[in-house]
Amino acid sequence: MPADESSAARGADRSRAGAAISRAFTPPLLAGPLPAGPAGRAEPAGLVLRNRPATGARRPAAPRGGGDGRSTAPRPPRGAGVRRMYERARRAWDRPLTAYYLILGSSLLITVLGLVMVYSASMIKALELAKPGTYFFRKQFLAAVIGAGLMLLASRMPVKLNRALAYPLLTGTVFLMVLVQVPGIGMSVNGNQNWIYLGGPFQLQPSEFGKLALVLWGADLLARKQDKRLLTQWKHMLVPLVPVAFMLLGLIMLGGDMGTAIILTAILFGLLWLAGAPTRLFAGVLAFAGLIGFLLIKTSPNRMSRLGCIGASEPGPGDSCWQAVHGIYALASGGWFGSGLGASVEKWGQLPEPHTDFIFAITGEELGLAGTLSVLALFAALGYAGIRVAGRTEDPFVRYAAGGVTTWITAQAVINIGAVLGLLPIAGVPLPLFSYGGSALLPTMFAVGLMIAFAREDPAAKAALAMRRPGVRWKTMRRRVTKRPSGER
Repeated sequence: MPADESSAARGADRSRAGAAISRAFTPPLLAGPLPAGPAGRAEPAGLVLRNRPATGARRPAAPRGGGDGRSTAPRPPRGAGVRRMYERARRAWDRPLTAYYLILGSSLLITVLGLVMVYSASMIKALELAKPGTYFFRKQFLAAVIGAGLMLLASRMPVKLNRALAYPLLTGTVFLMVLVQVPGIGMSVNGNQNWIYLGGPFQLQPSEFGKLALVLWGADLLARKQDKRLLTQWKHMLVPLVPVAFMLLGLIMLGGDMGTAIILTAILFGLLWLAGAPTRLFAGVLAFAGLIGFLLIKTSPNRMSRLGCIGASEPGPGDSCWQAVHGIYALASGGWFGSGLGASVEKWGQLPEPHTDFIFAITGEELGLAGTLSVLALFAALGYAGIRVAGRTEDPFVRYAAGGVTTWITAQAVINIGAVLGLLPIAGVPLPLFSYGGSALLPTMFAVGLMIAFAREDPAAKAALAMRRPGVRWKTMRRRVTKRPSGER
């Protein structure tokens, strides 16, 4: 072969090899003729990209869903946020410790707010009696401290010990209620012979402890009869529960305390309702109690005048509705947020009993609608928690006792607040945990301690509380991580 032909063949082979190498190392998007550089010569694509000036931000990538630029991600349905919040609230309410925290928190808040309002509402009354302005507050604070100890003790007591206290408490209460009627021992306050003088500024009202005695004794009695399957017979359901309750009511009515008698009647009906009393039996007992109450009201001019003050807007002849009307005046002058703590006008001698039966009216005047609604919400939370404890337990004693305490506190709060609002006759009962009165505060705080103990006895609550102990929580909540070699030398 001639030399020139062989050199031409070798050149063609080199061109084909170079083109193959160029195609192998050139990205697909940059394949083709090389763009011209600044000097007009061809440059590799990589150099062109590196030398291109940055003219601005990158163009956003087109959405993957379609070519019209709209996102195809499904939108949440309308109202999903509200439903999500509702589900979270429902899960929070269904937690095992909800009732425990509600009882503890609401009772303590009511007691603390009550101490503040007792101090504010009683200052003028104390000065009228030539006492220091903190006279009633100090007595109430001492009772609250003792009551806190009783509440702590009751919350730590086992259920068996609570049942063992039923009969001694009932016997002691009946004995003290009999002593009230003995001349020289019992004393009269506002026309009611229901007090025992203890010396100094301290007095005791045994009928307040009769509520707690009836709850514990009635719950123990009904629980034992339920274990023996005797509650299906009406005579076992009524005897001896109803006769003993009527005995307590008779001792209370001897002193003229109609309000406490109404609360005891409500507790009795609550226990019968929880025991599953037939409608006819329940209606019969209710009709009998209503007849006795009507006769007691009809034969007393004072009680008849209180009944006639329901919904009154004027003091009436002889100022017979003075207290009821000025309670409405206090609530009406409070507005939305009240006139401020200590700025009440009605407590300056216009409203009788501003720190006891009508402390809710002073609360409305000084804290307004916001303060009164807060108090109502706390009582509603306490009542709900009590119903939840009574409804979720398998122990019949716990069911009856929790239901009895809930009926007691709820009925007393409704009667007191209803009287202040002019919807019910003035019964002379204090607002539980809120009004002034150590005799009413001590048994009520002990009853709240029982509710706390019952809430802790729930199996799910026990497990949740055990998980919160420091040692158990460390053992159960810590992560166990398997060590892996890091690869470092």
